[in-house]
Amino acid sequence: MTEELTEKIKHRRRGIYLLPNLFTTATLFGGFYAILAAMSGRFEAAAIAIFIALIADGLDGRVARMTNTQSDFGAEYDSLADMVAFGLAPALVMYLWALNGLGKFGWLAAFVYTAGTALRLARFNTQVGIADKRYFQGLASPASAAILAGAIWVGVEHGVAGQDVAWVASFITLASGLLMVSNVRYSSFKEIDFRNKIPFIVLVAVMLGFAVILWQPSLVLFLMFLGYAASGPILTLTQLKQRRAERQEAGAESDDE
Repeated sequence: MTEELTEKIKHRRRGIYLLPNLFTTATLFGGFYAILAAMSGRFEAAAIAIFIALIADGLDGRVARMTNTQSDFGAEYDSLADMVAFGLAPALVMYLWALNGLGKFGWLAAFVYTAGTALRLARFNTQVGIADKRYFQGLASPASAAILAGAIWVGVEHGVAGQDVAWVASFITLASGLLMVSNVRYSSFKEIDFRNKIPFIVLVAVMLGFAVILWQPSLVLFLMFLGYAASGPILTLTQLKQRRAERQEAGAESDDE
């Protein structure tokens, strides 16, 4: 009887949870479709596909925690899907839209971004359970991908040719890639508990936020993620100043004693 129970447990462990991995597969498909769309010259569709992948990526982890279906397989699968959707796809779409006219520098910028994503994901996986959950070390790869996708989407909507803004696009690509592997701290917003009650005005603000995004989705999303990227250096400098001030105060108190 014990052997049969052990076999059932082993068989159950070999399986995978369907629901969270469906969202992870959607993330992977979004990146894959973005590459195909860019190869066909449909850059707006490619940018939108990356944003859809971003939404799916945000849901898979939350669904896994809500349904208590976390697994090592899901974590590894999520990292591989993120590498495609937020590493390879944005870099290749940006390269095909704007960077291919810069020669070696263009593909070098795209590679730096891709390598930055891989290093960012590897570092994140090794720090799970150790790092402060309130902050990310380095810009998160979905946010970085959203900056590139948003820039492309804005350019296409306003009739801007990628070749005309190639140097600006290369700067955005390089900066996003380097921010991912930097020690700059970003708020993770994980301390927000969506199960708690909120004031009515917060719900009104959320509704207005959705209205603004729907009014001009490409521009609003691009500026929103660009602002998030800029918040990291500001947060890091603020915290460094606070620590320096605390050390000076502590040093002054020790001198007085």
